[in-house]
Amino acid sequence: MAVPQIVAGKTRIGWIGTGVMGSSMCGHLMNAGYAATVYSRTKQKSEALLAKGATWAGSPKEVAQNSDVVFSIVGFPSDVREVLLGDDGALSGAAAGTVLVDMTTSQPSLAVEVHEAAKAKGVYSVDAPVSGGDIGARNAALSIMIGGDKEVVTALQPLWEAMGKTIVHQGEAGAGQHTKMVNQILIATGMIGVCEALLYGYRSGLDLPTVLKSVSSGAAGSWSLSNLAPRVIDNNFDPGFFVEHFIKDMGIALEESRRMGLSMPGLALAQQLYLAVQAQGFGRNGTHALLLALSQMSGIDWRKRG
Repeated sequence: MAVPQIVAGKTRIGWIGTGVMGSSMCGHLMNAGYAATVYSRTKQKSEALLAKGATWAGSPKEVAQNSDVVFSIVGFPSDVREVLLGDDGALSGAAAGTVLVDMTTSQPSLAVEVHEAAKAKGVYSVDAPVSGGDIGARNAALSIMIGGDKEVVTALQPLWEAMGKTIVHQGEAGAGQHTKMVNQILIATGMIGVCEALLYGYRSGLDLPTVLKSVSSGAAGSWSLSNLAPRVIDNNFDPGFFVEHFIKDMGIALEESRRMGLSMPGLALAQQLYLAVQAQGFGRNGTHALLLALSQMSGIDWRKRG
C-alpha cells in the first residue's frame, strides 16, 4: 500500500471536531491550500470554516468518504472511539490508503487499537496529540507529538508544518499519546506552583504584573507562567484548554502509571485539586481556573480583590 503524497490543491483534508483548537488548526490547513470537509457535533462551531470555503459533512463517515487525510480532535476517549471506530465513524467511510490522524489527547491503548483496526482495512492511522493550547493553535505554533509508522508521519510533514512549530515523531502507535501524558504530568503540578505563587504575591501586597517581570525570565519561568498568569491577573479564565478535559488527561496518566507500577503522588494531588475546581462550577473554564479554587480555600474572592 503506497504512502500518500501530500500536495496542496490536490490532497483533500477532513476535519472532525471544530472546537477551541480544531477550528484554528483546520483553518491553517485551508490557508495552506488544502480543501476541507468538516464535521462537528455542533454545526455552529464550524461556521467560520464554512465561511472560508469548507464543505459540511453530516457524519465522520461522510468526512472520510470525501477526504484523503482525516484529522480528529474531540473531547474524550469515548468520543474518539465513536468518531473513528463507530458505525458512522471515519474508518467505516475510509478507502484504502486514507490516513486517520487523531490529535485528541487520549488513551495510548486506544491509539494502538485504532491503528490495528485501520491497518486491517488498508488504512493508515497516526496519533498526534498537541500542546500549546488555544494560543498555539491560533499561531500555528503547536508542539505535535506523533506516534505511528515513520514513512506515513514523514509524508504528512507539509500538514504538520501548517499547524505546528515543534514536530517530533516519538515512535510507533501510542507513542504520541504517551508523550502527551508526560506533558500533562509536567503541567499539572506546575500549575499548582503558578497559582499558589500568585496567591502569595497578592496576599503579601505585591503588584503582580511587576512580580512577573522578575520571575518569568528566570529559573521559575514556564509557558504557564508567561501565558496563563497574566490571564489570571486579568480575571480572564476563558478556556485555552478545559478543566474537565485536563481531569480526563490526568486520569489517563494515573491509569497508565498504575499499569506500569509507578507511584505518582504529585499527579494524584493535582487531579484532586482540579476535581475541586470542577465541583465549584469551573469545569468549562481554562486550567488556570485552579487559582479560583485555591483562593477560596484561603478565603480570598479573587475576582473581587482590591
